[in-house]
Parts: sequence; structure tokens; C-alpha cells
Amino acid sequence: MESYLNDNFGDVKAKNSSDEALQRWRSLCWLVKNPKRRFRFTANLSKRFEAEAIRRSNQEKFRVAVLVSQAALQFISGLTLSSEYTVPEEVKTAGFEICAEELASIAEGRDVKKLKIHDGVEGIANKLASSYDVGIPTSEHLLNQRKEIYGINKFNETPVRGFWVFVWEALQDMTLMILAVCAFVSLLVGITLEGWPKGAHDGLGIVASILLVVLVTAISDYKQSLQFKDLDREKKKITVQVTRDGLRQKISIYDLLPGDIVHLAIGDQVPADGLFVSGFSVLINESSLTGESEPVNVNSDNPFLLSGTKVQDGSCKMLVTTVGMRTQWGKLMETLIEGGDDETPLQVKLNGVATIIGKIGLFFSVVTFSVMMQGLISRKLHEGSYWIWSGDDMMQILESFAIAVTIVVVAVPEGLPLAVTLSLAFAMKKMMKDKALVRHLAACETMGSATSICSDKTGTLTTNHMTVVKACICGKINDVGSSKETSSIGSEIPSSASSILLQSIFTNTGGEIVKNKDEKVEILGTPTDTALLEFGLLLGGNFQSERQALNIVKVEPFNSVKKRMGVVLELPNGGFRVHSKGASEIVLAGCDKVIDSNGEIVALNETSINHLKDTIDQFASEALRTLCLAYMEIENEYSAESPIPTKGYTCIGIVGIKDPVRPGVRESVAICRAAGITVRMVTGDNINTAKAIARECGILTSKGIAIEGPEFREKSEEELLKIIPNLQVMARSLPLDKHTLVKQLRTTFEEVVAVTGDGTNDAPALHEADIGLAMGIAGTEVWQKRVLMSLS
Repeated sequence: MESYLNDNFGDVKAKNSSDEALQRWRSLCWLVKNPKRRFRFTANLSKRFEAEAIRRSNQEKFRVAVLVSQAALQFISGLTLSSEYTVPEEVKTAGFEICAEELASIAEGRDVKKLKIHDGVEGIANKLASSYDVGIPTSEHLLNQRKEIYGINKFNETPVRGFWVFVWEALQDMTLMILAVCAFVSLLVGITLEGWPKGAHDGLGIVASILLVVLVTAISDYKQSLQFKDLDREKKKITVQVTRDGLRQKISIYDLLPGDIVHLAIGDQVPADGLFVSGFSVLINESSLTGESEPVNVNSDNPFLLSGTKVQDGSCKMLVTTVGMRTQWGKLMETLIEGGDDETPLQVKLNGVATIIGKIGLFFSVVTFSVMMQGLISRKLHEGSYWIWSGDDMMQILESFAIAVTIVVVAVPEGLPLAVTLSLAFAMKKMMKDKALVRHLAACETMGSATSICSDKTGTLTTNHMTVVKACICGKINDVGSSKETSSIGSEIPSSASSILLQSIFTNTGGEIVKNKDEKVEILGTPTDTALLEFGLLLGGNFQSERQALNIVKVEPFNSVKKRMGVVLELPNGGFRVHSKGASEIVLAGCDKVIDSNGEIVALNETSINHLKDTIDQFASEALRTLCLAYMEIENEYSAESPIPTKGYTCIGIVGIKDPVRPGVRESVAICRAAGITVRMVTGDNINTAKAIARECGILTSKGIAIEGPEFREKSEEELLKIIPNLQVMARSLPLDKHTLVKQLRTTFEEVVAVTGDGTNDAPALHEADIGLAMGIAGTEVWQKRVLMSLS
């Protein structure tokens, strides 16, 4: 049976199965009593074809829109355009100057001409009674008024089906229909021959059996549907950061309204249609809408941001213009939801088992009916009354037929695939109590057979709650603890070095220091950014004054390939200053000068280089994450289109950031090892930091290999075959290094690989793995279609 199932039903994989494979196994399941029930939790392939058609249509529409926009820009530049747009009366009454339909046409059609007619992005913001700095007001009355005019950011969902719908579906079972006919004939013949109520016993017995089966089936299916609805609701609890009433705050994506100022960062999904307000190096992946994999550069010249697309690089502020079903993503989501999720390999194989058992049951039911009929005919022949058929004979034939049908009812395990789906749903529910949200049923099924885990370090094995605990500024190493200790460090640093250090911390960051609704100071950003900003505040710095003192010309956000972040500032004297921070050895390699203990800038010599390298190694050996801060002056003109330099910097200092190991990690690693699962750490951090954390977690053993990404990339296939079995730690890795490791483990070593990660840099490996575990419900569902389980 195993070989038959593999040959006929083995094409369906845990993820990324072809539509042909999904269609093929269904055609093999020809013996199905109740298709509505059997295939309830399988993908609707026709709806998927519809969604693909919408994507192709979008691709062509957006391609034409880009060409038209480029042509329009050439013609309308410098022209005074007149508007034929009339504001509807109800919109005017509500205090706005543009309607929802006009906003939708601007974003969907990327209509540069209309945007210019409405005075650009700022004009749209004014017409929406919003502003870049303050956002929209939050009074209940004004929010409700905005909802009435522009709608809410929710998509049409499949309505919850009532209990009687499941009763009707249960009645669609072919065998139950046949039994119902048998019951009717039995009642008719029985009452005719024996009268009421004696002649109705057999028929009513069959009716009672049918009703019992239908009720049990309907109740089970109805409860199951409610469970799936609860799970779906949990999966959609996503928050974004917005500015409202001048305050940064987190709100649900479903509460977004036109006029909101949304803050987007790398990895976020754009939650609604909108326009680019400000930002740097923004690349948007529009493949979910258009199928095009090439990212689109979004800036003031091309300000259109569409719901459902993803921020591949950079960060920005966005003005929301269109929400809900008026967005192109809303229309596509309606089709995708009806398309459903892929069925799991176990569900497919159990459908195959049900079909095989069904064929066997059908065979024996036919044999049983034939034997019983042969007995009846033999008796009639022996009695010589084969031409005379009485009511008793008809009842005997009916009973024989009912017995044969009952064999099919009992033998065909129609609910077997559903029972597995239900058990997986129970597993999902149980894991939710442990703060584990499973996005796809197949993840529950597959992770039980995992043989290898490739784990990220930061935020996965560690808590991701970072604090600066050591700093080497002006050549002197200091412990950073309480505010008193930190302020004493600040007093020891020369004023010239202190001002450069604070400027570097507060300007070269993706984080912000804001006041929340309770008027309390709140630090927003990545854990690394928040740790540095907190350090800057303890040194006595002022975030707002530093940000307002100088104009930011360009920002290159941190990413896992460059392993550094840079910012260019315009100085009052007309020159420029560049600040860089990132992986210590990488930034230090670009430095040729350093600030000494007197605050003077001196050339780096062998002694000072060795001191800084020893400091990095010392911090790393204490399991600290190290960052190097550096700056350089640019006297001549600098263009925002030019790349930020990587050489010629002056080293400001090195900080050591503590990221404690999560409680229970060491025990979990030991349990995995005892179960025969190999745990590997793959991180972008320093090799010494990685080894120290790996030892603390129990991952790195005496016989284990620790290697850096650049060295791993240079290895040949033969060398990889020798290294990978004992590889336990990979440091300074790029996203593709993790992808290569996972691919080798899956293909060459035939292991079932689980990958954990908390950032978009883990996406290639998460996609390649058998099971992807995305740590932390942050931002939006970046990898919604993949087999993902999110843990918080």
C-alpha cells in the first residue's frame, strides 16, 4: 500500500506543490461518498487560477501606468493643470476635500497627472485633514466620520456558515441518500403488508440511523469550522506604527484610515494603498500583486505604495489614501481566501487510503449482495416459485440491498482525512496556548519529523532585549550600568569626542525617541537601535536637538549583506559629515584614524589597531554583541545619488551590547539532541560572540566546528560534505549562506530541516526549509504563503 500511495499520491509536498499534482490526486479519488465534506479543506484550484489572472492583469496595468506616468511627467513639468474634479457634498460636509473613489484611482492607476492636480502628496494630506507631523485627530466623532466617508481597512470575508448548512452538506452523502430511498421503500412495503406501526419498524430504524449519522457529522464539522475561524482571527492580529495627534503609537492594521501617517521599515507589508512622504533607499517588492520579482524604487518621483506589497529595503513614512476593498490587494485577497490553503501530504495520503478501503468495501458489499441474492434465487428455484414474488421476497431483497449499502457506509472512512485535519487543528490550538501561532496545518504535520534545526541567534536563542554594558571610547574601556556610572563616563570623555559620539548615536539610527499617549518617553526601533539610544540618553544627550541641528541628506539602512548603516549630514559650513556603524571588524577595517584619550584625531597605528581588535575579541568572548561607531568629513559637494563611502573613517569607539540567552534554551537544546535532532546556530554576529553564546546554549561541543560565512562560501562541494555533519556554528553569515546550508542539508544529506529566524534576512532559508519558524509577531505577515509558524 505504501508504494501505491507514494506512486499515486506522493507528488504533493509539504509546500509549493504544483496545481497539476493537487489536481491529479483528486482525480484518483473517484470513490467519494460526499465530495463537499471530503474536499472541504482542500485548495480551490479554480479560484487560484482566477487570482493568477488578476496578478497578470495587475502586472500589465502597472506596466502601462508606469509608462504613462513617465510620459506624463515629461509633459506636465512646468505646466499649470486645471482640475475638473468636483468634491461630493457629503465629503465637503465631513470636512474633507477629496472622495474615496478619486483617491483609489490615483493610487491604483499611479496617476501622476491627478496627483499633481491635487497639489502632490502634501495637497492630498491637506485634503484628508491630515499632516505629516501630527497625522489625524483621534477623537471618536472625527474617526467615525472618516470611516463613513472612506470605509475601513477590512476585506470581505467568507461569512460564517450556520449549523443547518453543515446538516445539508452531511445529507449530500450518496450512501445516505441510497439508505433514505431504502427506508422509504421499507416503510411503503412494511406498512402495506403488516400495517402501522408494526410494518414501519425496519424503515424507521433506518431513518433514525441516518438522522444520527447526519447530526453527529454536522455537529463535529460545525465545531471544527468555529475552531478554524478562531485560528484565522488570531493569525490576523497585526499592528503597525502610526502618528496620530502628533504621537507615535501602535494600532491594528484594521484601524487604519485615509490620512494616517504609517511608519514602514524593512520587512513590513504595506497595510493599505498610500503615498510616499519621506524616507531613504526604499525598495518595494510588488510580486504579490504583479508576479514581478524585480523590486521597485519608491521615492518622491514615484510615490505610489500599494497594499500587500513588501518593503524589501529602506524605511519610510507613508500617507494612507485607500483602505479595504477599494485597494487592489483587497480584491485579490477575496479570491485568494476562497482559494484556500494547500492540503498536507498526510491528508492527501489518507484520502488515498480512504479510496483504497472504499474500493475494498464496495467489492465486499457487491459480493455480500450477490451471495444473499443467490441464496434467495436458489430457494425460489428449489421451491419452483421463481415466477411468483411476494411482498416478503421484496422485503428480503430490500434488506439485502440495505446490508450491502451499510457495508459501504461503514467501510469507506469518509471522515478520516477530516479527522486528521481536526487533530492538526487541535494541535494548533494547543500550541497557541504556548504562544505559538501556526499559520499552516502542514507545519504541525512536518515538524514532528524534523532531524535538523538551523537557528538564528539574536531574538531566537536570545531575548532580543539589548542593553549597552561596555564601551571603549577614546581608547578607554568602561563598564556601563546605572545612570550614575554612565554619566561619570560622559564626564571623562572630552567634549569634542562626546559631541561626535552623541551625534553618531542620535542621527545614525533607525529608531526614534517619542512621547506616547501617556506623555511618557518611549524608545522605538530595533533592539540594537534602542540599546544605543538608551546609552545616548544616559550620557546626557538630547535626541530631538541632535536631529533638528543638522539636515540628513542620505540614509543607507542596515541590512544583513552590508552589515553596516550609514547616514550623511549637511553641516552649517556647507560641508558634509558621514556617520557609520555596524559589525565591528567591518567598520574598523574602513578606519584609518581614531579619537585618542585627549579627544584628538590621530592616525591608526599597529598598537592602536591591536588594542581595538583585542577590545572587540574581549567583548565578544563575554558573549557581547559589538558595534563600531565611526565618522568622516567630506569637504566637497556630495550628491544623494552617490553611495556612502566605506573607507577613510575615524573610529569613535566600540560598544558591547548584552543580549541575554532566553531561559530554558539550554534545556531545549539538550532535549533536541536526545531526540536525535541536530541544532546549529547561524548568525551574522562576530565569531567569538557566536561561539560564546553557542557554548552557553549547549550547541557548540568540543568536536563541533565553528566557521565564518566568508570561509564557508569559499569551500568546494567536497569540502562542504566533510564539514557540514560537524558544523555547529556559522558566524558573519549572509542570508545566502544560511540558504546554502539548508539546501545542502535537505538535498545532499536528506534531512528534514527546520529554520528559525526573526528577520527578513532569514527569508531565503525560511523559504527553502521544510519548516520555517518566524520568531516574534512583528510588523506584518511577510511570508504569508510559506509554511510558517510564528513564535513570540
